[in-house]
Amino acid sequence: MDFKTDTPIYKQIIDYCFSRILSGAWAPGGKVQSVRELAVQMAVNTHTVLKAYDYLQQHDLIVSRRGMGYFLAADAKERVNELRREDFFTTRLRDLFAEMEMLGIDITDVDRQWQLRKK
Repeated sequence: MDFKTDTPIYKQIIDYCFSRILSGAWAPGGKVQSVRELAVQMAVNTHTVLKAYDYLQQHDLIVSRRGMGYFLAADAKERVNELRREDFFTTRLRDLFAEMEMLGIDITDVDRQWQLRKK
């Protein structure tokens, strides 16, 4: 956890979970770390991890089984990719275009740089 960043801790935990899902460290249908285990590992409050897990549940990435813990959805990897693409287009790309406008960079400049880097 980076406690010095502007990114809320629960979002950092969500990003950590996304990386576990995408790397295959959490297998589809498999059990994921308990709230307490992850809280200890990340040195954060269990409520913070629970907030991140609530987000994962709301987006159908994990499922809670009473008395057994949390399990990864079978299509979690695809769902993470969809969420990350949505974030890219709604947040990151918007911010990038705003910065490009501020710096006087247009899309042809970007394309030219992209072509140079591909060579």
